[in-house]
Amino acid sequence: MGLETVVKDIMDAAQSEVSKLDSEADAEVSLILDEAKQNAKRIMGERLAKAEDDIKKIKQQEISSANLEVKRTLLNARKEILEKVYVQAVETISTFSPEKNEELLKELISNNEASGTKIYSNADSEELVKKLSSLEYAGNINCLGGVVIENEDGTIRLDYTYDVILKSVNERLLKQTSDILFG
Repeated sequence: MGLETVVKDIMDAAQSEVSKLDSEADAEVSLILDEAKQNAKRIMGERLAKAEDDIKKIKQQEISSANLEVKRTLLNARKEILEKVYVQAVETISTFSPEKNEELLKELISNNEASGTKIYSNADSEELVKKLSSLEYAGNINCLGGVVIENEDGTIRLDYTYDVILKSVNERLLKQTSDILFG
């Protein structure tokens, strides 16, 4: 064999080894790329699912927050309306006709004067209360109307002023009033 043949055989063997190594390297690169693509798809899927969950949570929080704000606004509006109704009731009471006021005072005094010895009223009703009651007139009080009846030593005081009666009725019937007004 000649040197050229030996060189050719060595070159062919080296070329064959290079082709084999290239082929193995290409297969390994292809395997690494496929694995990287799979990992990228998996990571993308996980992040997309997390983003969708986050969006759902944020959306639910926003809806809950909006619903809470609507309820708060509605309650404030209802409270404002109930306060206006109360103010309107106070205005109605303060404009009772003299006949209506006399009728109410007569009822209050006749039902309650046995419980005390002194009676108070507002200045506008003083003469009428003196006329309707056998109790000692003890002075004027600041109120819409009605009377306060007191025992001799002042330890028991029964407040039958229109202000207190209205407040008591309002507190007792607030839910019922709200149901009537707002369903």
